[in-house]
Amino acid sequence: MKLKRYLLVAKPGIIFGNLIAVAGGYFLAARGSVDPMLLLATVIGLSLVVASGCVFNNCIDRDIDRFMERTRSRVTVTGQISLKAALAHGVVLGAAGFGLLAWKTNVQATLLAAFGFFVYVVLYSLWLKRSSVYGTLVGSLSGAMPPVVGYCAASGHFDMGAAVLLLIFCLWQMPHSYAIAIFRLNDYRAAGIPVLPVERGIEATKKQILYYVVAFGLATLLLTVTGFAGYGYLVVALAVSAWWLFIAVKGFSAEDDRRWARQLFAFSIIAISVLSLMMSIDFQAIPAQSMLAAL
Repeated sequence: MKLKRYLLVAKPGIIFGNLIAVAGGYFLAARGSVDPMLLLATVIGLSLVVASGCVFNNCIDRDIDRFMERTRSRVTVTGQISLKAALAHGVVLGAAGFGLLAWKTNVQATLLAAFGFFVYVVLYSLWLKRSSVYGTLVGSLSGAMPPVVGYCAASGHFDMGAAVLLLIFCLWQMPHSYAIAIFRLNDYRAAGIPVLPVERGIEATKKQILYYVVAFGLATLLLTVTGFAGYGYLVVALAVSAWWLFIAVKGFSAEDDRRWARQLFAFSIIAISVLSLMMSIDFQAIPAQSMLAAL
């Protein structure tokens, strides 16, 4: 039972979701030349770092988590794990994760993981989540780090491919997070968290979701335009983005906002998972390195 508590405080669902993204970034950069040990070290190391960040987030949020239906049973709220024990758990996970990344990957990957950790724990959890409607935007940087870390672990440098991945995943985070804020609106109100639907209303949030989904769709095309992914990826990216946009537009006529937001959220998981898979298998560079070079 104690082991289960320590597992739950690290938010295993979030860790698993990040595994798909980090693998997508790694395979995109590796372009078929996969080092199994490097891949394993990257996945395990980053998973430990993400787990550490989640533990610290739970420790920081224990006062507001008691007001939210979905978080009031967390072990840091119920006292099943003491604050001291949880903090120690987070430190150990973080030390192991950063140590493994520094040992087996490279400086770029390790520093990017550290940047994502800092944004999530310090800028987002300790500060902006409680004080600003822009907390979601800043927090999107940390959510976008896993595929970029995977990419840099394989390539050894931050280039245009890494920059495009960062843009794609940052833009994806926004409608994904706003959808959660809509169907968990009462929780955020009860906890006094200034997310966009609480501060500016659901209709304003729907408009922002639409804008971000359009921007996300355009950003996904850049991997092919700049020569990092092939036409198979391009077709799938167009289809996924079009369907997500269709769901976003439906929100303006939805009779049940919470149900619609859940649909948008559910498809966001499918969308980013499918794109991560496609960039893993359709990594061949387009002749002349990019479509731009052909223009």
